[in-house]
Amino acid sequence: MFVVRRSLFVLINMIVKRIIPCLDIKNGRTVKGTNFVNLRDAGDPVELAKVYSDTGADELVFLDISATEERRKTLSDLVLRVASQVNIPFTVGGGISSVDDVDILLKNGADKVSINSSAVKRPELINELAAKFGSQCVVVAIDAKYIDGEWIVHLVGGKVPTTLNLFDWAKEVEQRGAGEILFTSMDNDGTKDGFANEALARLSDTLNIPIIASGGAGNKQHFKDAFTEGKADAALAASVFHFGEIPIPELKKELKAQGISVRI
Repeated sequence: MFVVRRSLFVLINMIVKRIIPCLDIKNGRTVKGTNFVNLRDAGDPVELAKVYSDTGADELVFLDISATEERRKTLSDLVLRVASQVNIPFTVGGGISSVDDVDILLKNGADKVSINSSAVKRPELINELAAKFGSQCVVVAIDAKYIDGEWIVHLVGGKVPTTLNLFDWAKEVEQRGAGEILFTSMDNDGTKDGFANEALARLSDTLNIPIIASGGAGNKQHFKDAFTEGKADAALAASVFHFGEIPIPELKKELKAQGISVRI
């Protein structure tokens, strides 16, 4: 399943900008908060996934946000149910720490996997996954917060700060074989004030792999800014999609009208 979807979309994704809804999962439900806290229910992930697949989303991201903190594996049965409802590339993250974990998720319908805390704790995991499944399958998520003039990487759903600098870690991630980076600004997350475009642009200028912007989408202009000012290859959002504030078809129509290449 995942090979078929990827073969259909890989060429398009090299050319156009992607719009990606994110399903943050806790206790089997989609949730959304602000700055990684104050979570509220946003609906059934299976139902939302189908809606997004049917209404023009380019990809879908599923993040089991409490898996690492609760020291358990991603909900593979829920992954299977979501995968059965979508016909677009599907990325799954949360609690992934081994090649075997990824193998299970791919067999349950995931096209790509997203790793975060496990990559920082054991960077060799990136190399192992890229060697086994290919770089196109490996997305490294990086959650970072701007502290005293420096972007600092955080783990476990943003709860644990590290000593890693965002840009240094991103470069190492690329060198180890990651195919994409999903950068979330913890400062912007859920604020609806726009993406961290300065940091995004620096990542784009530094790296040769696609950058997915995450954290801060509040209106259609914010997406355009992420693509133009932030030089992002894709923009990910949650609440503005989940609660119907920005319908994806309308967003894409507006972006196209403003000269942004998107798949309609």
